[in-house]
Amino acid sequence: MKVYQGIDHFEKIQNAVVTAGTFDGVHIGHRTILNRLKEIANREDGESVLLTFFPHPRMVLQSDSDMKLINTIEEKTKLLEEAGIDHLIIHPFDMKFSRLSSMEFVRDLLVNKIGTKHLVIGYDHHFGRNREGSFEHLMEYGPLYGFQVEEIPAQDVDNVNVSSTKIRNALIEGDVALANEFLGKPFRISGKVIHGQKLGSSLGFPTANIQIEESYKLIPAVGVYAIQAELNSNTYKGMMNIGYRPTIEDNSKTLSIEVHLFDFNQNIYGDTIDIHLMHRIRDELKFENKDALIKALDQDKRNAIHLLA
Repeated sequence: MKVYQGIDHFEKIQNAVVTAGTFDGVHIGHRTILNRLKEIANREDGESVLLTFFPHPRMVLQSDSDMKLINTIEEKTKLLEEAGIDHLIIHPFDMKFSRLSSMEFVRDLLVNKIGTKHLVIGYDHHFGRNREGSFEHLMEYGPLYGFQVEEIPAQDVDNVNVSSTKIRNALIEGDVALANEFLGKPFRISGKVIHGQKLGSSLGFPTANIQIEESYKLIPAVGVYAIQAELNSNTYKGMMNIGYRPTIEDNSKTLSIEVHLFDFNQNIYGDTIDIHLMHRIRDELKFENKDALIKALDQDKRNAIHLLA
């Protein structure tokens, strides 16, 4: 997959089969669109092109919303590459861009910049200034500018019954099972391993402290999770705690993400780790003392091993 940072870096192609949108999560509903995009590209001897935007439009237009995203832009890029898209255009979204009319969006971007011959959109898709553009507008613009339009039928979207908003809400509530079902694969967190206070080692459960560099990345509800981790081209099983370590650090307001990998003993400070949340084990709890905490961690590990078996 070729990636372009802005549409000005994209060279117009002969037979572009295009879709556009934010595609946060690249969930099973999105994949209905992506699969159709690839089908048409194969049938028409064309190339699939996905135009997406960063920052997310709501982060610009509703700057006080503190919106969190399922994927960082790097994670989304990786997922779209796995989905088999030929070209990914990541175009900057700002207030000036938001004022493009639906006609300007179609004429200047889809037609003049990309060379769209076939456009695939999701049901009830809107675009352009104040989301004024609709499927009906595209059906008018298509003959004018020489491209065909296909809307994914409402029943296909309704049958999937999934949205990025539903996934975000599920993760915020700690319902990883539902989020993973909608995503079609485990929710992932990617971050750098940093030095911590080595409190886990003192309890017999050495942990990797994870730093998430992107402030807009959604972090699921606090609690203990069974996870799989990808690290230096290897896959490991383990468990993760998201929370404030109430037993160890009373009244702490700093959220920490700590991963304990099973049967693992390596120095990985500075490495990037990709964590896949498989199951939620329990809420984060405050225990009477360290012995009670160690006993709970032992049980967490047994539960995680069972769930990951």
